Amino acid sequence: MPQTQQLKQIEERFNEYVAKLKEFLHEKYYTSLVAAANEEKPLVIDYKILEKFNPDLALILLDEPAKFFEISEEAVKQTELPSVGLYSVQIRTANLPYSVSIRDLRAKHLAKFVCVEGIVRRASEIRPEILEVVWECPECGEKIIQERLGNIIFRPLSCACGNRRGFKEIEKIMIDTRWLTIEEPFELTEGERPSQVNIVLRSDLVSPEGRSLTEPGNRLKINGVLKEIPKGKLISAKLDFYLDANHVEPTEIGLERLKITKEDEKTITELAKTPEIYEMLVDSLAPSLYGLREIKESIILQLFSGVQRILKDRTRFRGEIHILLIGDPASGKSQLLKLVPQIIPRGKYVSGKGVTAAGLTASVTKDEVFMGGWVLEAGAIVLANKGLLSIDEFEKMSTDDQVAMHEALEQGSVSIAKASIVASLPAQTSVLAGGNPKLSRFDPYVPIAKQITIPETLLSRFDLKFALKDVPDAETDKRVVDHIVSSRDEAYEASKPKINAEVIRKYIAYAKERCKPELTEEAARVLKRFYLKTRKKAEAGGAIPITLRQFEALIRLSEASAKIQLSNKVRKEDAMRAIKLMRYSLRQLGFDPETGQIDIDRAEGATTATERSRIKVMIDIINLLSEKKKEIPVYELISEAKKENMEESEAEEIIERLKREGMLFEPNPGFVQKV
Repeated sequence: MPQTQQLKQIEERFNEYVAKLKEFLHEKYYTSLVAAANEEKPLVIDYKILEKFNPDLALILLDEPAKFFEISEEAVKQTELPSVGLYSVQIRTANLPYSVSIRDLRAKHLAKFVCVEGIVRRASEIRPEILEVVWECPECGEKIIQERLGNIIFRPLSCACGNRRGFKEIEKIMIDTRWLTIEEPFELTEGERPSQVNIVLRSDLVSPEGRSLTEPGNRLKINGVLKEIPKGKLISAKLDFYLDANHVEPTEIGLERLKITKEDEKTITELAKTPEIYEMLVDSLAPSLYGLREIKESIILQLFSGVQRILKDRTRFRGEIHILLIGDPASGKSQLLKLVPQIIPRGKYVSGKGVTAAGLTASVTKDEVFMGGWVLEAGAIVLANKGLLSIDEFEKMSTDDQVAMHEALEQGSVSIAKASIVASLPAQTSVLAGGNPKLSRFDPYVPIAKQITIPETLLSRFDLKFALKDVPDAETDKRVVDHIVSSRDEAYEASKPKINAEVIRKYIAYAKERCKPELTEEAARVLKRFYLKTRKKAEAGGAIPITLRQFEALIRLSEASAKIQLSNKVRKEDAMRAIKLMRYSLRQLGFDPETGQIDIDRAEGATTATERSRIKVMIDIINLLSEKKKEIPVYELISEAKKENMEESEAEEIIERLKREGMLFEPNPGFVQKV
């Protein structure tokens, strides 16, 4: 039916449609309508229920939404509601049968009621917008109402009495508005640049709850009327459009918004009581990857996380657990990094070279779309707040970009001071990072700092660090290959998750919300004993095997282990599980093959105890030779170092290091002198 003919028919049958909608509201939504009027909230109706009740009204909503909302306004006015004020209930419509992709919005959708889905990229502040202004004529006192035309409101040109000047503004009718830019979700873009559309939210959609729902990073489904953007007095041949939102609902729900039914609660509590729950969770994480059980168990604890503590002096101890995976190619890192963010709400995945400091933390951009000025855009680590961020190819990020993560990893926030914007954004995000060694393959005899380009200050912020080594072993290789071949068969049980991903997601949400485990005396004693006993080995001046950062990590891992059993107390078993994983991590990356001891500096990229002792020997040699002459020949230094059981390459490396650190300089080629 042509549009003009349809409009004419709606005008002719207007009262009939009002009566039908009034009947629909009375029959299906009367109680909700009364509650909405009392609470001064809108009434959300289900499109499918409306379509079933009267297909004509549903069709008018889609094709002529402006007329439908006129009909609904009149129907609400005519509905008798007991003891309500002057508030006029707005009708909002949810559950449209289909959504239109942002890239598919065309001229035929203008002035139609459509549904789009996307991720909020930018959001303006909430500001009032004038709908109409009431003016008073100074001559006759006549009130003249001037409605908004596009983005401007004109003064009245003249009054009915003939007066043309001195009009006095007596009233403004305003409404709160907020502009958003949403873009297509990445899985719909097929490798192309995501398309964007601007959205305007009004009245209750910008309430405190509505605001938190529409913050950058949230994924939303928005129903509304697609309208053209007015371009001044002249009619422009080229149009741009925006969506005037009618209803907003989240499609990717954060942990706090996840709905957990009584049945879900029963399933979760039964799982928590199962003695094999830890093994079940490990078997549910990437079962197609053979082995890696300690690493998978650590990631499970990371998903549940520890408990954030804020002391009386405002000192904050984070609850987020950070894990770093370093390893050989084809060891399964990328599979894990890609899979884990899909389990937890607000999980994000980024990859090395495509990551910058601004994209990771926050950036300030010039606002050309909304209100002018500057706009703060949240980066990946902020968008994943209270979730998890996976960073693949971590070592390929530039050092400046890696340094930007320091504050986020330890303090759980991102501070920014750019272009007159000074802000601190929440970033309580667990980070799971993966990288390859410099020369692709892992060398156990070279400290980690020389194999991976990560600043040691950042490296020490990771609670657990693992090395995934590809060591040829006939028996293991056979089992891995058999598992891969069998995994292709859908009937193969070992490749199926023991617990459904949706159940794990709700389990994590339930445990995080309900459980705040406290250390029992027994668990604290076990952790203290392990820490002190391990530290005691360094008293004679040897390698330092563990620091306070690892002790804090042990507490976090113990708390996460207790959360899995929905316990509010950290027991001895939880402490032992944390110690087992910490030992596994330290032995992998902190083991010094020369001394046969664990050296934390080896794992965290600092100067190891062995290196420190060699440097001390070299400094002693330099001091001894400096007493005889100022300029010392390099070959003489090396020959003296060899007498102290030092390799020539090691001696050369230490001399270069002392030159870099400003302790030596080269007055002539082949000679060094003490500063």
